[in-house]
Amino acid sequence: MGQIPEDTIQTIRERVDIVDLVGRQVNLKKAGRLWKGLCPFHNEKTPSFVVTPERDSYHCFGCGEGGSAFSFLMRHEGLTFPEAVRSLAAEVGVVVPERGDGQQRGVIEALLRACEEAQHFYRKSLRSDAGRGAREYLAARGLSLDDAEHHGLGFAPDSWDGLVSALRREEIPAEVGERAGLLRARDRGGHYDMLRGRLTFPIQDARGRVVAFGGRALGEGQEPKYLNTTESPNFHKRGTFYGMPQALAAIRKRGRAILVEGYFDRIALERAGRAEALATCGTALSDAHAKSLRRRTQEVVLLFDGDEAGAKATLRALELLLPEGLRVRAAALPAGVDPDDFLRIEGPDALAALIDRAPPALELAIERATKGGALTPFARADAVKAVAPLLARVRDAVERGEFTRQLAFRVGCDETEAKAAVQAALRKASRMGDGAAADEPEPALELARESAEDRHYATALRLIFVHGATCEALEQGALLEHAPDADWRALTEKLFAARGARPLVALLDELEPGLPRTRLSAILNAPRPDLDDQDAQSASRILADELAWLARRFDQREARATTQTFRQDGKDSSAFLRRKQQQIEARRSDAHIEARRGDSHRAGSRATGS
Repeated sequence: MGQIPEDTIQTIRERVDIVDLVGRQVNLKKAGRLWKGLCPFHNEKTPSFVVTPERDSYHCFGCGEGGSAFSFLMRHEGLTFPEAVRSLAAEVGVVVPERGDGQQRGVIEALLRACEEAQHFYRKSLRSDAGRGAREYLAARGLSLDDAEHHGLGFAPDSWDGLVSALRREEIPAEVGERAGLLRARDRGGHYDMLRGRLTFPIQDARGRVVAFGGRALGEGQEPKYLNTTESPNFHKRGTFYGMPQALAAIRKRGRAILVEGYFDRIALERAGRAEALATCGTALSDAHAKSLRRRTQEVVLLFDGDEAGAKATLRALELLLPEGLRVRAAALPAGVDPDDFLRIEGPDALAALIDRAPPALELAIERATKGGALTPFARADAVKAVAPLLARVRDAVERGEFTRQLAFRVGCDETEAKAAVQAALRKASRMGDGAAADEPEPALELARESAEDRHYATALRLIFVHGATCEALEQGALLEHAPDADWRALTEKLFAARGARPLVALLDELEPGLPRTRLSAILNAPRPDLDDQDAQSASRILADELAWLARRFDQREARATTQTFRQDGKDSSAFLRRKQQQIEARRSDAHIEARRGDSHRAGSRATGS
């Protein structure tokens, strides 16, 4: 790829809303000037991940990960920097100049374009004569052509090369269509359409880009009933939800996600006014799905079919969701009825009420385990044994204790016996690494691991480069000399070199992963109301105090080093005394300068009447 002009990158950076971008993957809540949430890059129970919109950056004070909108996309989607820039450019309507001949736009972009053209082809086919049967099928399910348009539904004609030809007309190689999962290669050469004679559902990533398709059979004897396009670099069904971009705003608003099993179920929930619904893409719920939900919400409502398979799916979902610290509810549908059926039979208000009144899923698990009555010691033991492994996965100790008491009450056993069973399940799961709720140590805050010198030096850099504070005594050489270590010196040199030339977040993009980059990210994003609300004069005064502190600490280190050197060789006492005298005079000079600064500040305060 050719080099992208810096002014183009800056234009994109200014147009991208980093809170919106990160918020597609993380459930962010406003905290003063920052937005806070659980880090998407490591497991944590207490949010230590912040987004600072005024500086277009983010940082996790648990794992140290930080950067800009570009680096977030690179980290989350595995893109290169040019790919991330071009991806966001397309989203915010910025044209990226292409330099050089025969440049490749990258595999990801090529596959996305193939899926986009496939979506156009399928939607057009639904409105054609060939799509009449598909339209009649939708009408029988209560969906009009406008409804289909709203949800992006389409039709894959019952031909072998309809999409092959459509992609060829757009000059998209069949090999790209194959890698995107849309086509399959023939044994004797050539390609054919993956989906044929099926209603199509576009599967999108969190940014609304089509990455795959689900297809519902329409013909008699057509198997399987549902078929997805194959996995690709853009589509991994074990971590992808159908309806994610449409659900994100509602998930943030309601503070929950509703999990259903089928594409039509997800559409039914949106029609009932519950747009926070998500569906898995033709696969069972996975740990990747659970982690994706944890980043976006704290509560999940399960709405599975009201049959034995649905009940088992609920229990399996609990095994995956509870270890992520999610609070799980389950709405009980009538036997043999799925959410789409319930909507058609009972109406949208009844479906919405069923969801809103959903009890904790663990209560249903306890009810299921005790429905036989638990009348004998064996039955009681079996009921406790069935539920204890689920309770062992509840991360919150208070919640775990309350559900354990409920289990004991419903079974009719002593509470201490139920607690013992849960503790045994905890130990077993912990040994097996099977999602035990044993307390995990929280990662220490990145800034808390720094020394006092690190904190004072970071404050000085923030005052200079973020708040524009100045100090008469400030010289680059002196600041570098007082740097606590080589990484601070390297960062300081880069900050001075870039000063005034471009935003600090641009420097953040340029720095290689390492301690200097982590420190700059923390400086940009650390909540410091004691600094943020200061005027220029006050910020400069605080800076002077920080520099004086660093100078004193530097002198103390030098004095200790001199003494240590003398103790180790003990030969030249005259040199040692001369060096000690120089250090004493330097400290006196610093004290004199600081006293004059204090007198000047007091005189200025009297002059202004403050």
